[in-house]
Amino acid sequence: PLFAVLVLIEATDVVFAVDSIPAILAISRSQFIVFSSNAFAILGLRSLYFMLAGMQDRLVYLNKGLGIILGYVGIKMVVSHWYHIPIGLSLGFIVVVLTVTVWASLRHEPENPLDDAGPHPDPDAVGGSATPGLGDDRRED
Repeated sequence: PLFAVLVLIEATDVVFAVDSIPAILAISRSQFIVFSSNAFAILGLRSLYFMLAGMQDRLVYLNKGLGIILGYVGIKMVVSHWYHIPIGLSLGFIVVVLTVTVWASLRHEPENPLDDAGPHPDPDAVGGSATPGLGDDRRED
């Protein structure tokens, strides 16, 4: 069973790498670039996925940035028959969008409903401690 799971995971990596071929062709027609980028995609896609899954809580705007990039690539593929967009411009656009979304995500403060409510003081607390006698410098005689 473990071998079957390993084969399925690797097959999934290959499917995702093949799925990215249209995006690569939108950037370059060079066969070497397409082949090497797919090879690197197969090698690093799973580890990149786990890294992004771990950062998902912090990168709240990454989905929007990736959507913008995919829209740009789709538009570029449609207009490529009439107008050639330079590779440097495309890569620059992708870098700028990713940089802005990561920067905005890291500056985004998480929404916590308890922040608006403020602290809830304990009426039984003595001297700022919830347990009488702890943290209390006064002595009761």
